[in-house]
Amino acid sequence: MPLRDLLLGLLVIVIWAFNIIVIKVGVDDMPPLMLMTLRFMLVAALVVPFTRVTRPQLPWLLVLSVTFGGLHFPLLFLGLGQAEAGTGALLVQMGTPFATLLAAVFLKERLDLRRLLGLLLAFAGAVVLAGGPALPNATATLTLLTSALAWAVSTLIIKRAPAISPLTLAGWIALFAIPQVALGSWLFETQHIQALRHVGWIGWGAVFYTAVMSSIIAYGLWYALLRRHPINRVVPLTLLMPVIAVFLGVWLLGDGLDSHKLLGGALVIAGLAVINLPGRRRQHTAS
Repeated sequence: MPLRDLLLGLLVIVIWAFNIIVIKVGVDDMPPLMLMTLRFMLVAALVVPFTRVTRPQLPWLLVLSVTFGGLHFPLLFLGLGQAEAGTGALLVQMGTPFATLLAAVFLKERLDLRRLLGLLLAFAGAVVLAGGPALPNATATLTLLTSALAWAVSTLIIKRAPAISPLTLAGWIALFAIPQVALGSWLFETQHIQALRHVGWIGWGAVFYTAVMSSIIAYGLWYALLRRHPINRVVPLTLLMPVIAVFLGVWLLGDGLDSHKLLGGALVIAGLAVINLPGRRRQHTAS
């Protein structure tokens, strides 16, 4: 990969890692579901007018608006409100082993020995994290793991859906998810007008960053890289995201860095690497 594209890939990973920090501080300044609603409104306003969907794509987008927009993202925001940023980032990475298991069960994808080893490493890491003092309370942990599961389910749905461009996907999921998340905010959060009046630059900055930087710019750059390079040269960069998020949490938010987080995080990332990185294939040359 040329140095320019490698730097662009690393920029995307840093944007996504910093997104965890932004969400964490954002939900301290604004109710999580309200923040999520405003984020979806901004994404939809910036993307939907410039994209179109076909009739066959529409039902898939509606389903994804529930699993991805109505479950994954709101649960991520709610969970990060009660968890350390780094620990939350590591727990959400469990979406990859969840997706691997679901693909084996429902899509009949082959689960070979290498991927089984990756699953064991990732789940062992989650168990180690569970024994550490940085793990949030049971409710927050379950919320983050359910968010990861919703991401995994969404990934399987996208695999079965007709081809939809990434920005179209982001914009229309956001549009259809607005009433779902807004209803959740209305039911479970209070004093919305007062909350809006007291939102500072951190809260509004979180809305802008999660919508524009993370959803639109980062994904736009990422899929441009995927168009120019083989997947197995680009996707491994995502292994750096939780690592960077952990250290950003320590540096910017004062999160702890105990042995459980180091060992558990290393096991989770090793498991993701084993699952995601392509195995070596024997090269046959013609004689």
